[in-house]
Amino acid sequence: MSQDAVPDPGAAESAPDPAEPGPPGGASQGLLAQMEEMMAALNADLSRLDAELQSSQAEERES
Repeated sequence: MSQDAVPDPGAAESAPDPAEPGPPGGASQGLLAQMEEMMAALNADLSRLDAELQSSQAEERES
């Protein structure tokens, strides 16, 4: 009989159960925080761009 046919009893214990929640400060929380920071930065950039476009349009109308 080959070893491939016999399950490794230690493999099941070492693999994390996807149904179990991770620690509160785990990788998913870190990823969420990074995404929130990136969205805030994107929002700020878009707001600045919008303000620049509106001011340039106002200047064109005055000319």
